[in-house]
Amino acid sequence: MPKKVTLKDVAALTGVTTASVSMILNGKDLNRFTPETVTRVLAAAQTLGYVSPSARHEQKQIAILSPSVNNPYHTTIIMGIERAALASGYLTAIYNTYWNPQTELTLLRQLEKRRVAGIIYVMNPLQVEKAREIDRHTPIVAVGDIVNELGIDTVDVNNFRAAEIVAEHLIKLGHKHIAYLTTSLNDHHIARVRRCEGLQDTFRRLCPEGSVTVFCKENQLEQEIQSPDIELESGKELARECMQHPEITGIVAINDMVGFGVLDGLLEAGKRVPEDYSLCGFDNVFPSGFQRMQLTTVDHGTIYHGARAFHLLKDRMETAGTHSAAYPITRVEYRSRLVERGSTAKPRE
Repeated sequence: MPKKVTLKDVAALTGVTTASVSMILNGKDLNRFTPETVTRVLAAAQTLGYVSPSARHEQKQIAILSPSVNNPYHTTIIMGIERAALASGYLTAIYNTYWNPQTELTLLRQLEKRRVAGIIYVMNPLQVEKAREIDRHTPIVAVGDIVNELGIDTVDVNNFRAAEIVAEHLIKLGHKHIAYLTTSLNDHHIARVRRCEGLQDTFRRLCPEGSVTVFCKENQLEQEIQSPDIELESGKELARECMQHPEITGIVAINDMVGFGVLDGLLEAGKRVPEDYSLCGFDNVFPSGFQRMQLTTVDHGTIYHGARAFHLLKDRMETAGTHSAAYPITRVEYRSRLVERGSTAKPRE
């Protein structure tokens, strides 16, 4: 009979204490540990096949609803969910909505019939009423932007504050006129809207003589599924539009993937970063630190989000039926921080 894998085995493989392994695998106080340590412990548990004592004998499935897996930001969250779920004896299945509300509604109806153990959104739900309805009998957790009226458990990023951090950085460097380059800007994409508002509000307060010019590429829902490089191509197109405005010295992309497209567009036009344009993104996806990219961006502690979302869900799943209708809604917010790299500097003369 194969030896049962224990916490001590995971601790020995990772070089951290048994107590720390237990805390990480149970989603407790994750902020006490570096992202590298959390990743190492979750990966070791998966490699060794560790299953927590509280895991049920039968494997239960968690459904993950994601807008797409093209962006490393979403896949990083998904990896965190999967590792934590496997360590607790749960299987996962990923479903992409491509930001299509009808696709999301169809998936929710199918999942409701299959009676999955729980559902985790890697975004804010678009079908909020249906999500609330299902949450009454099947726990749901969402990872997204702060929305007070959402009515379900969430792991949040304060995207308004994240944008304030970027604006403060560019103003401190001396930039007065910046551009915000984004894909479709509407109520379906609340994070994009909040980042725009955060930039504009900060410039009104700290640099009233300055400006934030918004350039938006409206993409059709069909393009989300037909064009895996839609964010990169949108960034290149928006960069060409932005360069028609000579007063602009700083560019803020809606996320790092669009930022990579902006960088390509600027370089193709013979522009230099940061000598001609300072460039910032959001999310700190892993390619942002590559030597060619060196993109100044905002980190949200994304590595923690997936594991924390699963443990919120796990608490609900394991106490199902024991709470009244007054069961509290839990909201976990992670602070954002600027990661300053080589793509920002003082504005050109």
